[in-house]
Amino acid sequence: MERVLLVGANLNDGEDYLTSLEELGALAEACDMEVAGVTSQTLDVVHKAFYIGTGKVDEVKQLAQELHADVIIFDNSLSPMQMRNLQERLEKPILDRSALILDIFARRARSREAKLQVEVARLQYMLPRLVGLHAALSRQGGASGSMSNRGAGETKLELDRRVLEKRLAELRRELKEVGNERETQRKRRVKSGLPRVALVGYTNAGKSTLLNAMLELYGADEGEGQERHVFEKDMLFATLDTTVRKIAPPEHHVFLLSDTVGFIHKLPHNLVEAFQSTLEEAKEADLLMQVVDYSDEHYKEQIAVTNQTLKRLQADGIPMLTIYNKADLVSPDALPGLSGVAAEELNAHLPVVAKERGELVGDAIYLSAKKRLGMEELVCLIEEKLAGGYRECTLLIPYTDGRAVSYLNENAVVFETAYEEKGVRMRVNCKKADYGYYKKYAEG
Repeated sequence: MERVLLVGANLNDGEDYLTSLEELGALAEACDMEVAGVTSQTLDVVHKAFYIGTGKVDEVKQLAQELHADVIIFDNSLSPMQMRNLQERLEKPILDRSALILDIFARRARSREAKLQVEVARLQYMLPRLVGLHAALSRQGGASGSMSNRGAGETKLELDRRVLEKRLAELRRELKEVGNERETQRKRRVKSGLPRVALVGYTNAGKSTLLNAMLELYGADEGEGQERHVFEKDMLFATLDTTVRKIAPPEHHVFLLSDTVGFIHKLPHNLVEAFQSTLEEAKEADLLMQVVDYSDEHYKEQIAVTNQTLKRLQADGIPMLTIYNKADLVSPDALPGLSGVAAEELNAHLPVVAKERGELVGDAIYLSAKKRLGMEELVCLIEEKLAGGYRECTLLIPYTDGRAVSYLNENAVVFETAYEEKGVRMRVNCKKADYGYYKKYAEG
C-alpha cells in the first residue's frame, strides 16, 4: 500500500481547508492509499511556480523523506507548470485532487459508458500536463522547426500528444454511439409515460442504499435472474454507473427511480463534462430527491455543493425533495420537534417529515435508508410532489377495449374495479395525459 503525504493551502477565501484536507484523506483511502501525514500553509496568493511557497516546498520534501511517503498529493488542482516544478524539486510522484478523483473513477467504472467517460476525462487532464510527465527526458535540440532536429524529450512529447489526441477523438466517437443508445432508452422511458425521479447528492450520502431499500420494498418484477440491486458501501464514489429501476408501491403511482453519480467539493470540470450524458437523468427528471448525510457535521456545505452542481447542469429548476438520511445516527435534539426524546427511543420516532423549512426548496424528510425507516412516508411525499400531473376519475370501459383496462392497471392507481353489464367500471388516479386519451369513457 502506497504511503501518501497530503498538502493543503489556507487561502483565506472562506473555504474550510481542514475539512477539505480531511476529505482528501478519505479520497486517498478510497484509492487504497495510506495517509502518512498532513501539512498545510496559509497563503495570501497562490505561488505561480509551486502553488505553495518555496520554503514550504523544501519543508514538504524533508517531511516526505521522514515519513517515507511514496506520493505527495495536493488538495487543489495544479497547473501543468506547477506540477512539473514540484516534481523536479520534490523528486516524488505528484498528484492533485483532480488526478486522485479521476483515479478513483477509473477504478470504479463498470459499464462501457462509464469507462469511456472516465478515459475521456483522464486524457483531457493529461494533455496539457505532458511536459511534467516527461520532465526527466532531454529537451536539447536544434533551433529549426523540423521534427528530426528536436531533442529526444520534445520528440517524445509531440508523438505522445498526437497519440492522446487520436485516442481522444476515437473515444468521443464511441461515446457518441453509446450516448445515442442511452438516448433511445431514455425516449422509450419517456414514451412509457411513467414519472421519472432521480436521486442526487454528495458522494457517500446513501443514494445507492436508498435505491436498494426502495427496490426491496417496492421494486417491480423485471424478469427472472436480473440483478436489481446496486452495489453499496461506506466509501466515496462506491458506484458510478447510472441505474434506472421501476418502483411500484401498492396504492401509489408507479415511477422510474434513477441513481446518479455522486457530487463532491472541487469536482473536476472535465468529469462533469464527460459524465454529461449520464447526468441527463437528473436534468430530465420530473422530481429530484437530494440525499443528504445528516450525520455529517458538514452536511450544509455538501447541500451547497450539490445545488451548485445542479445549477451547472441546468437542473436547479426541477421540483426537489430533501432526504436527510442517516438520521438514526444523530441526537434527537437535532431533529425538528424531537427535543427531549431519549436517544434510545429515536428509531421509534423516525421518520420526521418537515414542510417548507427555511433553507430548503421543497419538503424534507429525516429517515434511515439502511434501517428502512421512513420508506412509506417517503413514497407518500413523492406521490404528493408528482400529484400535479394526475387526475382522479371514474371510467366505464367497454369489454372490447381490454387494452385500456390492462394499461390503467399497470400505469395508474386503481381504487375500485367492478365488472358490469356494459363494461369494466374503474375508479382510478391516472396521468392527465392518459385521462385526455380515455375521457371518452369518463362518467360524471
